[in-house]
Amino acid sequence: MTAPASAPATVPYRVYKPASRIGLGRWLLPAYVIIAFTLLLIPIVYTFVFSFNDANRSNISWNGFTLENWQNICAHPDVCTAFGNSLIVGAVSTVAATALGTAIAIALVRYRFRGRTGTSLLLFMPMATPEVVMGAGLAAQFLTMGVAKGLGTIIIAHTMFCLSFVVVTVRARVLSLDPALEEAGRDLYASPREVFWRITFPLLLPGIVAAALLSFSLSFDDFIITYFTSGNVQTFPVFIYVAAQRGIPPQANVIASAVFIIAIAATLIYQVISAQRAKRLRQR
Repeated sequence: MTAPASAPATVPYRVYKPASRIGLGRWLLPAYVIIAFTLLLIPIVYTFVFSFNDANRSNISWNGFTLENWQNICAHPDVCTAFGNSLIVGAVSTVAATALGTAIAIALVRYRFRGRTGTSLLLFMPMATPEVVMGAGLAAQFLTMGVAKGLGTIIIAHTMFCLSFVVVTVRARVLSLDPALEEAGRDLYASPREVFWRITFPLLLPGIVAAALLSFSLSFDDFIITYFTSGNVQTFPVFIYVAAQRGIPPQANVIASAVFIIAIAATLIYQVISAQRAKRLRQR
């Protein structure tokens, strides 16, 4: 009688542990991030610190700490005038570009018409065109038409180059909408106007707000196109460029620091509200 075959010997399971070693890739990304943030924050820290500088004729060297610059921002009158011009240009061009861009984005997505492809191409061209080319072209066009450069020409120029960014942002939001929602509204005997204001517009509102914020930031920060189309009017970036040759006044540093602080505070508030809203939705 044949003896049963013996069971194979079991091999004990061993957990593989990689050899501990210090790799270059493990530290390269954190080091790169730290260096990048440091280089980005140095100008911001410099601006904030020198907003407290007791400057006499120039704000290049540190002369002492003072709160006078924050208490009397308009001690240098050109600073407040330039800042006010930037706010006016940014607000008006943002409203115009957002209204036109939203309508164009809806038309490009929802309707078929002759020249639709050419219109899309023309709208994307300002985003790919260098600002110096666009600024020089607008300046030559205003000169040919005999239009005096000033606040109006700046608003027209800013509306033109912000329009492309608004169309791209809102168009992406329109593409994400479900047409069945609007069809349901029409099935419930809602007029086209009611469908737009009660269904389409609320769904598009996040994209419209994002496009408006982007448009305002681009307009407020623009220098090249503004420099070509401003004439004797100075916006805040143009004022900074001119004043940098002899030392930026500390009041300009105050405004720049205040804008940065407000932007950071608004971002943090939005993040807190979004986190609380998401927490409430999870608890339901």
